[in-house]
Amino acid sequence: MAGGRRPGRRFGWLWAAYGVSAIGTWLAFDSFPLIAITVLHVGPGAVSAMAAAGLAAGAMVALPLGPWVEFRRKRPVMMTMDLVRFVAVLSVPVAYTIGRLGFGQLLVVSTVVAAADIAFTAAAGAFLKGLLAGPDLLTANARLEATTWLATTVAPPLGGAAIGLFGPVTTVLANAASYLLSALGLRAVGAGEPPAVRPANPRGARRRARGAAPAVPRQATPAAPRPRPRPRPRGGELTEGWRHLVTHPELRLLFLNVALFNGLIMATAPVVAVLMLGDLGFAPWQYGLAFAAPCVGGLLGSRLARPLVARHGCLRVLRVAGTARACWLLPLAFVQPGAGGLLLVMAAQLGVVTCAAVFNPVLVTYRLEHTGQHRVARTLAAWSVGVKIAVAALTALWGALAAAVGPRPAIAAAGLLILTTPALLAATRTPAAARRPHPDVAQRPGSGSGPGSGSGPGSGPGSDTGSGTGGAVLRVVEGSDAR
Repeated sequence: MAGGRRPGRRFGWLWAAYGVSAIGTWLAFDSFPLIAITVLHVGPGAVSAMAAAGLAAGAMVALPLGPWVEFRRKRPVMMTMDLVRFVAVLSVPVAYTIGRLGFGQLLVVSTVVAAADIAFTAAAGAFLKGLLAGPDLLTANARLEATTWLATTVAPPLGGAAIGLFGPVTTVLANAASYLLSALGLRAVGAGEPPAVRPANPRGARRRARGAAPAVPRQATPAAPRPRPRPRPRGGELTEGWRHLVTHPELRLLFLNVALFNGLIMATAPVVAVLMLGDLGFAPWQYGLAFAAPCVGGLLGSRLARPLVARHGCLRVLRVAGTARACWLLPLAFVQPGAGGLLLVMAAQLGVVTCAAVFNPVLVTYRLEHTGQHRVARTLAAWSVGVKIAVAALTALWGALAAAVGPRPAIAAAGLLILTTPALLAATRTPAAARRPHPDVAQRPGSGSGPGSGSGPGSGPGSDTGSGTGGAVLRVVEGSDAR
């Protein structure tokens, strides 16, 4: 990869699995809100409630998944989560075909998918970090980011056309099939992943040492092998990821920034969907085109990430790109019907996508470089759960606000509030800490010395940073989380 090297067959299959899943997800661009609006005829409050409740319930279900994922091989966990999502999403077109689809089923499926997304995110980040080392990691991260934006550009208009030709659940069926194909691609990655090792508990070891009787020499006798008990999560393991996020000064600020930014973007997603598809009368293919065509900016941004980090450093790139990405939500409050409104949405989308495509791989690289291998899955799970809870809370709040005052004032309020999020990035001005990884991060040979080296896995399958396939408006969040 860097320096002309190739990533190898295993990364090739991982990349292929990720690409198939990304295409399927973007074909089903906002499929659940679209079905709720056009088939079940629900209003903005109910659409927002579905998005919020699904995320919140999924996050609660996923709370104990971090330690569960941490001490297991990551590839089987990823395959299992793909199959879980395949079955859950497939139930929607099946229920629609037999005339039994209801709002409650959409809510349940949203919950299952949200929980599986978190587990997949945690496993995928740890797996990618173990698969590649050194400068290859940010390069691989940028390739996966570019794949996301390519799928984002091509798939939503095709999905809108498919809905117009074959019905509202066509893209949901394609999305379900993409999860199955992703699981098959992950299976082709092949074995070779070392077993996950639970670190020793020093307090328990000291207690055992104090209470142990003096050793008495005796003749060794062969003992029958005893089955190893499956380890149970310790109490501290459930909070280890949260502890790392809270105690690391830069990660804490970055997490708060991403949670608030993603929450406000995603909170306006169902509101913008109702405004464009309902009040303004845009067709589904126009809606998909408005958010898809400008995503060519994602290809440009993902190409710029590595050279910008090499020249300016990780935190400076995060501050500038993170500030720029916050300026594009407010214009959506002024969208009008017709070609002018469509062009306004495209311009806002182009700006936020380009900035986010720079921000996302650099953020994920920094986060994983400053997280020890023994706590990667728990940290990613904590990050995903926290962001999803913030998104759920703000989505519910903005749904109620839109029902009370209307879509435009609600979008304008979110656009003004999101302009405050760069203040959290400005507080990360700690150059000495930024140039070295967190003390508990074991550097592998050739892995680089810090975020400025351009290493670190990133916005690959399931990375939950600020971009992805989750809600509707300015489709650059949670991909991290749904990726």
